[in-house]
Amino acid sequence: MTKATTAWIVLAHLLRPQGRKGEVLAELFTDFPERFEEQTRVFLAASGFAGEESEARAAEVVAFWLPVGKNEGRIVLQFAGIDTISDAEVVAGLDVIVPREERRPLDDDSVYISELIGCTVYDGAIAVGVVEDVQFATTADGARRLTDAAPLLEITSLAGDEILIPFVKAFLVAVDTAAKRIEMKLPDGLIEVNRSSGDKS
Repeated sequence: MTKATTAWIVLAHLLRPQGRKGEVLAELFTDFPERFEEQTRVFLAASGFAGEESEARAAEVVAFWLPVGKNEGRIVLQFAGIDTISDAEVVAGLDVIVPREERRPLDDDSVYISELIGCTVYDGAIAVGVVEDVQFATTADGARRLTDAAPLLEITSLAGDEILIPFVKAFLVAVDTAAKRIEMKLPDGLIEVNRSSGDKS
């Protein structure tokens, strides 16, 4: 799973060539893949990029489609000037990003995944830890994302261990990404069960 800075929104993460004409298979991090029809100008950069537009690689999406089968839930992107498998291999591993001001508006119940990074999660009044990443469930072989499964907040606790918490409405009380605060009401025992250290009890 990739991360965004405060200046950029990550739309996708390029995985590998998909086809002979430079197409690239990517993990999709937006609920609006149709945006690539309207907003063809994007940028490519390494994960965690925090620089200026001039430092990123400008790119133009000329085609895209949503695959089915083992790659369902992902997207295939084709960029202008990336016409061969070798070209696609060069950009594999990069994020597809746009400036934050170009993001699409969301409804009140939605939030950009990238904005969850760095938020502190509270279970009631208790601070659980800080969101370091967001994981998406995949099939056992990792080949296909399970779109029906809730994403998992990867949290580093104050004690330094890792806790995975499902980001589901049933647990959510409030999300304030501007204040970097996620308020939840978690089931008893969930934190201990999903804690990665040997502190389980």
